[in-house]
Amino acid sequence: MKNFTSKTQKIGELGENIACVFLMKHNFIILERNYTRKWGEIDIIAEKDSKIHFIEVKSKSVSKISDYDKNLKNFTEETFKPEENLHFWKMQRLRKTVETYLINKRIGNKQWQFDLLIVYLDLEKRISRVKTIKNIVL
Repeated sequence: MKNFTSKTQKIGELGENIACVFLMKHNFIILERNYTRKWGEIDIIAEKDSKIHFIEVKSKSVSKISDYDKNLKNFTEETFKPEENLHFWKMQRLRKTVETYLINKRIGNKQWQFDLLIVYLDLEKRISRVKTIKNIVL
């Protein structure tokens, strides 16, 4: 496991931990965390219903998360959407990392997909909400 030191890294680590709990509550089996190669990293690799899910986690510290509904339908980020950090070059690195994982683990015809989990954290009230964006094309 990585050693996170900066405030941003600690928020990211907390978000990944919350994402893992969220996934396990939804019957995913966590296969690996922080699968890293020199060209990229996959935050979480999980399996559900015989399908592998490669999951990128984006975490954002927000205030007053309790003012929004559970599905985040009315949630508006103050400055940016965390998913905007999943830009073209990041997607290219993730694609190469996914391919490497599939080859190294000798995973042939098994179905897989790439998902994004956005974890909104209200650190003061110690609550969070998770938004999922499924099956992003790499």
